[in-house]
Amino acid sequence: MSRTSSPSSRRLSNDRRVVVAGAQFAVVPNEIPTNLYRCIYFLRRAVEDTGAKLLVFPESITTGFNPAMPMRDFYEMLPRTETMLTPVQRICRELKIHCVLPTYERGPKPGIVYNSAFLIDSRGRNLGAYRKTHLFPTERMTNKGWTTPGNRYPVFPTEIGPIGIHICYDGDFPEISRILAVKGAKILCRPSALLRNFEIWEATNKMRAYENHVHHIAVNAIGSDAAHTTYFGHSMIVSPIAQTLALARAVDDLIYAELDPDPFHRVSYGSDAPMLFDHLEDRNVKSYTQDLFAPARATAGPARRGSARKKK
Repeated sequence: MSRTSSPSSRRLSNDRRVVVAGAQFAVVPNEIPTNLYRCIYFLRRAVEDTGAKLLVFPESITTGFNPAMPMRDFYEMLPRTETMLTPVQRICRELKIHCVLPTYERGPKPGIVYNSAFLIDSRGRNLGAYRKTHLFPTERMTNKGWTTPGNRYPVFPTEIGPIGIHICYDGDFPEISRILAVKGAKILCRPSALLRNFEIWEATNKMRAYENHVHHIAVNAIGSDAAHTTYFGHSMIVSPIAQTLALARAVDDLIYAELDPDPFHRVSYGSDAPMLFDHLEDRNVKSYTQDLFAPARATAGPARRGSARKKK
């Protein structure tokens, strides 16, 4: 799907106004059946209370972000992916709702665990998974973490429009959302367990939406994980012109918003000033491709990088 076509091609499927939602709740650390039960509860609430056609959960919602156990033990604790997905697929089919379910996923052999987010459609079909590509330093195997990075950026066609997924730290990198937008995504979902401050959370969510002309559903964890790390929530839904359409609190919460199927006309909300630019079509790709993909490091450097930097 080309992003350089007419504005009408950017509309959501069938030009319908679609309600989307995000649900944040405090997990019971590493208690997968309990957390899946709560996911199903929020799926029912989303449909009954808001009429949502898509519900997004925070990163690693089935366990909490940090499992606080050796990676091999964590691998053995995780059930087969089909076992985790089946009850959610069943309820999505019953309720006719799409769901982004983030969970750790057992890899093809012991020692490989992916930080994944599965997209289940309104027919209960598993459309596939995005596997987090930009791991936060603490979760990397080189820092005695537990996660192996993915390397693909799928965009999933659905009846409510093409959906792309990036996970937490991925959202700090504009390249990821740009790839997804170039591949046709109209809705971006960012399941997260973000610990930095609210201003960073808000700024990155708004910029990823604005610079790519997409709706952005960013859902952050709350409560504590097995490592006793506490998250601040404040999930949000952002419009393509960087307007916050919904904002959660720092407690269990369900947010929702109705998405404009054709948001590409005005440069700002509450204004009739026309939008004259297209951040994708207007890229001068030839001028920066070589420099953009050159290896680099921050000039000042972070305070601490752990074993990953020491080995370089």
